[in-house]
Amino acid sequence: MNRIIFFIVFVFIISLQTADAQVRVMTFNLRLDLASDGENAWPHRKDKACSQIRYEGAQLIGVQEALHNQVTDLMKCLDQFSYIGGGRDDGKDKGEACAILFDSTRFKLLAGATFWLSETPHLPGKKGWDAAYPRVVTWAKFYDKKEHLIFYHFNTHLDNMGQVARREGAKMLLHAVDSIAGKSKAIVTGDFNASPESEPIQILTTHKPFHLTNSKFVSILPHYGPDGTFNDFGNHEVDDKPIDYIFFNHGVKVLRHATLSESWMGRFSSDHFPVLAELELK
Repeated sequence: MNRIIFFIVFVFIISLQTADAQVRVMTFNLRLDLASDGENAWPHRKDKACSQIRYEGAQLIGVQEALHNQVTDLMKCLDQFSYIGGGRDDGKDKGEACAILFDSTRFKLLAGATFWLSETPHLPGKKGWDAAYPRVVTWAKFYDKKEHLIFYHFNTHLDNMGQVARREGAKMLLHAVDSIAGKSKAIVTGDFNASPESEPIQILTTHKPFHLTNSKFVSILPHYGPDGTFNDFGNHEVDDKPIDYIFFNHGVKVLRHATLSESWMGRFSSDHFPVLAELELK
């Protein structure tokens, strides 16, 4: 009898340790705050966005199109969260940011920066190649206080118009993950404005010898929710191909993966569905 009790307690402790090792990562294009969006403008959506993040228990969130006031709003409703990442116009408060939001009770920020996807990556506000807008990558180096390991998070938003900009941006991002993270684990989130079979995604996932893995395709629990991630504030996703992704380099187990398509009286928290992956970095 004592052996049975001991075994049950042992299994329970191991299950708790495994749960602690799990990290819930989200990529979320917030849609910038535009008054012209009317009923879909940010003031009508911010509570919905925050409630999705809180309910899903996301601990690392890569956001795109985030204006400074939007990040500030999320910081007010997400207890114990901090962030890194400045606007694409000046690297500070102006323009859309690809910020990384993180649970500061779990993760300690060790280093990080923002660079531009252009021929002059350290000059703020510069457009690269045939891009319609300046595009940035924000990266962060974290220490996981529970698992006592170091890992990196990269977050980006590739251009919506320039094919050359998307291709070269993917190459620059891949090189950055390789050179900055090195042999450490790295998570990559973003709105890539590209479908899985397109050139930018193929560069990221098939380049040799270094490439990234799409978390959706290796999830132990099969993907849940729509395949498409852009809804354009319609009544459903625009098509069945995603443009928002969560990638990683190596040493990561994907427990589950989902596209979150909840609605409130037919309205969504953004014109993109957030994508969530539960990862085990151990």
